[in-house]
Amino acid sequence: MKKKRLVIRTVILFVLGAAVAYTLYANFTKDQVQKVAVGEKAPDFVLTDMDGEKHRLSDYEGQGVFLNFWGTWCKPCEKEMPYMNNQYKQFKDMGVQVLAVNVGETELAVNKFSDRYNLSFPILIDEGQVQSAYGINPLPATFLIDKEGKVIKYITGEMTEATIKDYMEQIKP
Repeated sequence: MKKKRLVIRTVILFVLGAAVAYTLYANFTKDQVQKVAVGEKAPDFVLTDMDGEKHRLSDYEGQGVFLNFWGTWCKPCEKEMPYMNNQYKQFKDMGVQVLAVNVGETELAVNKFSDRYNLSFPILIDEGQVQSAYGINPLPATFLIDKEGKVIKYITGEMTEATIKDYMEQIKP
């Protein structure tokens, strides 16, 4: 009986040790998932917006690009969208573009969301290729891209209107 208990305890201890080791490994390597580094040229892509227009990232060279990845189900995304829209209206004539990349939702869901907040910047639908190329996880995620097409900052998590304004100032050509 004692030998059986010892074996069970040893197995439980081994499983707990393996779980701790995996957790430590996952936490130390999570920052390496990002595929686009600050200072690098942003990977080019072509996505279609809600009006059927194609947008190629490289066509925006010479302008600053506020590239935001989001989802309608994401509460922080929902909170920052009106702020992004307000700042887009202020900065679009100064050479700053907002490209909001929705990650794989239906056009119906995205249209309802866009209409609810009266969003005026291009909303692009990604089936996962661009999200994968940029190594996006979790949402929201934003890349600030300068007029040469280089990534100058990568932001994850919810932004305030003041931080969005500051970021747009940073990429204004």
